[in-house]
This record gives sequence, C-alpha cells and structure tokens, in this order.
Amino acid sequence: MTVLKDANILVTGGTGSFGNAFVAQMLLQHGPRRIVIFSRDEMKQWEMARRFDGEGRVRFFVGDVRDRARLARAMDGIHYVIHAAALKIVPTAEYNPFEAVKTNIDGAMNVIDAALDKGVKRVVALSTDKASSPVNLYGATKLVSDKLFIAGNSYAGGHDTRFAVVRYGNVMGSRGSVIPHFLSLGAAGRLPITDPGMTRFMVTLEQGVALACHALLDTEGGEIYVRKIPSMRLADIARAVCPEAEIDVVGIRPGEKMHEQMISAEDAAHTYAYDGYYKILPAIAPWGHASRIKNGLKVPDGFSYASDTNDEWMSVEELQAWIEANRAALTSGPRIAA
Repeated sequence: MTVLKDANILVTGGTGSFGNAFVAQMLLQHGPRRIVIFSRDEMKQWEMARRFDGEGRVRFFVGDVRDRARLARAMDGIHYVIHAAALKIVPTAEYNPFEAVKTNIDGAMNVIDAALDKGVKRVVALSTDKASSPVNLYGATKLVSDKLFIAGNSYAGGHDTRFAVVRYGNVMGSRGSVIPHFLSLGAAGRLPITDPGMTRFMVTLEQGVALACHALLDTEGGEIYVRKIPSMRLADIARAVCPEAEIDVVGIRPGEKMHEQMISAEDAAHTYAYDGYYKILPAIAPWGHASRIKNGLKVPDGFSYASDTNDEWMSVEELQAWIEANRAALTSGPRIAA
C-alpha cells in the first residue's frame, strides 16, 4: 500500500476511459477510502456505476468544473484530485472557442481555488502534447491551464496544497482518434488521410494512468511530467489498420499540426530525463529544485521532444498486435480520451 491508502480522491471528468482505468487501478493497488467521480453527464455516471456495481468506495457527483461552488462542495474531505475534465476535440474548440475557454481555463481556475479552499493535498492535472508550442485553440487553452496549475503552487501561499501536470499524446483507440475511425471505414476499402508524412505520439491508456499515478505520489509541486512514448507516421497507422485500403489525401484540418511536440527547446533549460518520462521543473521560481530533480539527468541545451524527431518508433506490426489485443473494446463502442 502507499500514502493513498484510506485517502479520499476526486476525479473531474472521471467517466471516460481514463477515469474508469484510474479507478480500477486505485482500488486494486492503493486501497483508497473513497473515490468521487465528478462529471456533468449522468448517463455516463450510470454506466460507470454499473461497471463498479457493489463497490461502495466509488461515489458519483454530478457537476461541471465551470461551477466553482459545486466543485467546492464535491471537494469536502478530499485529499487528492485528478483533473481530467476538458473540451478536447481540436476542430470543435476552433469553432466554439468561448466554450473551450470556459471549461479548460475557467474550469482550471475553479479547480485550483476549490482545492486551496478545501485543503486538498495534491492536484494532478492532465494535459496534452498540443499544449507545447500550440497552434490550435485547444492547445492554447491547455497551455494556459498548465501555467495556472504550475503558478498555483506560489498562489497557494501558506496552504499545503501542491499542483502538478501530466502531459502525454493522444490515447490510442480513444473517441475521435484515428484508429477507431479507420476501423469503421475499413470495409469501404478507402481511408482519408490528412497527410501521409504526418506523425503522432502513440500512448496507451494504461501508460497514461500509470504516469498520473506516479505524479500523484512523486510531485512536490510545479512539475510537468511528460511520458516517453513512441511515434508513428499516419500512413503507417493506416497500413496497420487496413493494409489493403486505398488512401485518399484530404489535407490538414483546422488547427492540426504536421508533427506533435511535448517539450519545446525553450523548456530544455528546466527539463530532466528519467526512466520512462521527463520532468519539466517550474521556471518562475526555484521551489527547491534539488529535491525535485532526484535522480534525473539534465537534457541537452536546445533539446525538444517531438513526434518527428523521436528516438522511439512503433512499427506497423506492433500496432497491429495492439489492435488485435484490443479489438473487442475498439469495435464494441468508443473509448473516451483522457
């Protein structure tokens, strides 16, 4: 067991596949007293409650992160928070910018304020590769959210609450992602591809949950944790999903990048490498960096972590093996990204 034994944990946006996997891992490995799922969709809560039927430690709280008072009520007696709630679909955010700001930025501020007011010990916010050097509104709102959570550690003043961020790429097989989309079109024999040379980071749900759990236990406040994960070219993803399909190049959608980035060259001065992940330390204040670095190794000046220059690549065969192992989940219904 860990320090999370007998703890009360709240997960915002917790009815997605991340929340389901996180709850299962917490119950199995850490022995919490209570896990509260905070989200605005009562139908997804009902479905999740059926999955955890008979597990009295899992509770549900209908609410929206835009509502600070409701968040404060939900955080009564909570020790740890995982903030997963966000509007995440890039084109949707481009065409509905006010709504993305309300959820991704105003919601982050509400989580920070409620956590401080209620004496939460640690908050880990989930971020995205799109927050590094953003070119779309979703990425820009998540960059602001990241900055808010990092600055929240100095904003806390005399409070003991500490904030950290976890950043990783698109969850493989999540709703709106390319693998289930290609699978749904495979029978037609043609796949639309924005650009064959486009590259993407490839992360499994389990890897994302593991990094969030690690951050919850490791953080001293102010760190951004970045998972080391492989890359793939979009054309190779198509080959893995439907080897015989014809390819239609349809062009890049609004707000898309050719290549994803999780650590910029500007972040390199504050970035350290570890086994399986990187850690970006806060630039706005030292905050006892020596204890945060631990056994980390400083990355070279000018280092960046991007999907096209990545040292690790996933092969077509590796992705095909993953698809076969997860085909039932991919075809029975959409998984929801974290």
